Amino acid sequence: MKFVAYARELQGTGASRRLRVSGKVPGIVYGAGQPASIELDHNALFHALKKEAFHSSVLEMDLAGKSEKVVLRDVQMHAFKPLVLHVDFQRVDSTTRIHKKVPLHFVNEAESQAVKFDKCLITHVIASVEIECLAEKLPEFLTVDLGGLAKGQSLHIDDIKLDEGVKIITHGKKNPVVATVVPIVEEEIVVAAAPAPAKGKAAKGKK
Repeated sequence: MKFVAYARELQGTGASRRLRVSGKVPGIVYGAGQPASIELDHNALFHALKKEAFHSSVLEMDLAGKSEKVVLRDVQMHAFKPLVLHVDFQRVDSTTRIHKKVPLHFVNEAESQAVKFDKCLITHVIASVEIECLAEKLPEFLTVDLGGLAKGQSLHIDDIKLDEGVKIITHGKKNPVVATVVPIVEEEIVVAAAPAPAKGKAAKGKK
């Protein structure tokens, strides 16, 4: 994915506030040289951030007519407004090793024995994982094939197929569960018995 950035000359809180008022977003690019202060068009960035690939791909940034490869590192959003306050990027090249969260795409769930024949549900325990790899090997997402699951089974991190040089970071957890088969529990409808009619009239209280 490509995007355009512009050199930002003025620094400080006041300058950043004026940028936001004018429809721009302040940002910074660091790594592989001196950090560079940048500004981006807010609307273009806001729509780009809605795309999954913008968060988990190597991006091509056009800055002052020069193309640089970067990855998105941090985004600061307004607490309740749809407003981007600041954005950070990291320069990368063919030798840069990075840690990055990437989403999981689940496939073949409906075709699995668990769903098709065992009439179970498959619960997605996690939606993304942190990986370590060279920047040029960064996958946009990892595919998780659920087609082999049956009743009583689970799929773990070690079951995910990875390209050479890509490693999933589990932070000390041994082979965490990614998805698990859950039987459908049919709810029992309990009909409450109607109260028996009272015999005679209720006793009147003493005057």
